[in-house]
Amino acid sequence: MTITTTSTITALPIDQSLSLDDYDRIIGQIQDGALETEQLSLALDALRSLFQANYVSLILRVPSADSMGITLISGQQEWAGKLAYFPDYRWDAPLGSMPPDQVYSMDQLMSREEWENSTYYRDYSLPNDVYHIMGANIATAEAGVLGFRITRSQRQPAFCEQDKALCLRLLPHLRRSLRVHNLLGRSESLGNLYAEAVNRLSVATLVLDESGSVLQLNDVARELLGLADGLKLVGSRLEASYPSDNRELHKLIRDAVGAKDAPQPREAREALSIARPSGEVSLGVVVEPIAGAEWAEGRGQPAVMVYIRDAVGKSQVDNRVARELFNFTPAETALSLQLANGLSLEEAAEELGIARNTARAHLRAIFSKTGVRRQAELVRVMLNSVGSLGRGNNVSPLDKPIHVIRRPLLRSA
Repeated sequence: MTITTTSTITALPIDQSLSLDDYDRIIGQIQDGALETEQLSLALDALRSLFQANYVSLILRVPSADSMGITLISGQQEWAGKLAYFPDYRWDAPLGSMPPDQVYSMDQLMSREEWENSTYYRDYSLPNDVYHIMGANIATAEAGVLGFRITRSQRQPAFCEQDKALCLRLLPHLRRSLRVHNLLGRSESLGNLYAEAVNRLSVATLVLDESGSVLQLNDVARELLGLADGLKLVGSRLEASYPSDNRELHKLIRDAVGAKDAPQPREAREALSIARPSGEVSLGVVVEPIAGAEWAEGRGQPAVMVYIRDAVGKSQVDNRVARELFNFTPAETALSLQLANGLSLEEAAEELGIARNTARAHLRAIFSKTGVRRQAELVRVMLNSVGSLGRGNNVSPLDKPIHVIRRPLLRSA
């Protein structure tokens, strides 16, 4: 392989054919790409048009023996706006080994004859109508080195110095966008995990704005409020069934809003017991302020978090996790879950359709495996274990279908 050395490219003034308005639009689309993958895909579409390319791709992860590669590519409609996952191929294109944060074209790295005779060209580029390749490896602190590739067909002109200079000028904007995109994605993933954990613990949560209107609620809250037993939604507002409880509830909400806006932070976490018309045990409610940016004011901003626990609600302990934790048999697991939900041994036996003597035998085995001697201790052990955090049959928001590419894809890293 012959590598042609050239002086480091410096970012030249914007091409006279590219107006400042067009440049601002391109930069704006790159910045918007930090928000979500679809926006980042649109930014690649804009760059493909800018460079008159047939493909523009971001190689977000190189495939390895342990994981699939991930790329975002503009130029193939079936992958528009999607992260494409692909298996481990040979990565023998020279651009992938180039130093980061510099722009190279393939003709700098090898002669035309070497390029046309290369395995990479025959196996990957030629089937995708790719001949001219320009690219850079973008170094990021969080995600390592990412590949940015722009390609043209053989019928199009090769990339010139002005193309490389413009590409170099765009690299810092791409790096910042990808960094923010990565940080937001990580934050969203953690938020989804925490929210799912709260769901599994059967804690109802609601996010309110400063006026007390509900902005967001989880599945547990939606189910609980649907019963309208103690608490309910009236329009978008959270209301208690009894006027005295309702006044106290909204006072706590106002106090929480006031604590959030106070010059000096003060403790505003408050608890309240809400009576239920059904006569069941009262609902427990905790209200606390949500810290936010001082300049973000007005309706529609998250201001207050409300937590609700239903003391008589059923346990959400996952039977698979309970078996793994305590080495229960399926029959022992079923009985332990019924007991954790507050049933007596006789009621649990009837619910499960087994004889009382059989239930007692299972209970003795359960006591032996958990090291407890009384049913009350067993309930405490079950409810305080990580069993309620088991995934069971629930599908996490992170378990999204992936798009797997089984046929050759343009790859340059």
